[in-house]
Amino acid sequence: MAVRGKHRRPRNTVLTRGFIAAGTGGAALVLPLIGATGAQAAQPAQAVQSVPAAVPQVQLVTYKVALGDTLSKIAREHAKTGDWKKLYDANRAVIGSNPSMIRPGLKLTVGTKTVKGTATTAAATAKTAAAPATAKTYTNDLDGWIKEALDIMAQKGIPGSYDGIHRNIIRESSGNPQAINNWDSNAVAGTPSKGLLQVIDPTFAAYHVDGTSMDPYDPVANITAACNYAADKYGSIDNVFGAY
Repeated sequence: MAVRGKHRRPRNTVLTRGFIAAGTGGAALVLPLIGATGAQAAQPAQAVQSVPAAVPQVQLVTYKVALGDTLSKIAREHAKTGDWKKLYDANRAVIGSNPSMIRPGLKLTVGTKTVKGTATTAAATAKTAAAPATAKTYTNDLDGWIKEALDIMAQKGIPGSYDGIHRNIIRESSGNPQAINNWDSNAVAGTPSKGLLQVIDPTFAAYHVDGTSMDPYDPVANITAACNYAADKYGSIDNVFGAY
């Protein structure tokens, strides 16, 4: 690929430099005092309590008023204190201003209970949430370079497919990240084509993708820059079928 001059497939002249691919997570409740009569009242939603990870969770204990119930009876049989006045105070919002007017169907809070195992579960959840996400890894070969480049391109909005990239790489460099063309017009002008997709230095610099290496021989940097250039000139690397 070149910005100026002709672009040709390289002869098999390669650099023998080493290469390392760059890798691009409760409250007491109160019950009614007088006998339960009349129409059923609307039932309030049960409160949901959240607790710190290392503390057992406390849940409310409720009682559904039946016909014939009184606050004193409910307090005596279900509330821990047995005191109907405390039961009424804890459920005043549900019962209303008259403690003798409890209705069948009302749900009264009569106490609390501790849920076993909550602390352990909460601690395990917190530990899982704190664990860092495993970084995605890629193989140090043509397949891995293309896949890593595609992930970066997806983040940057650069179009291109695996097949389009692979096809052009095989034509341009036969998959050799150290390939260099020292014989065409670009080379004569002092800017030989380099790397997997044979990018000249000015093009690489102009279309370099942030976050990748500044080395034009780096496979991922070379692929992303070339695809960025192809997207600008041809719409996508997928539309390139010859020297570009």
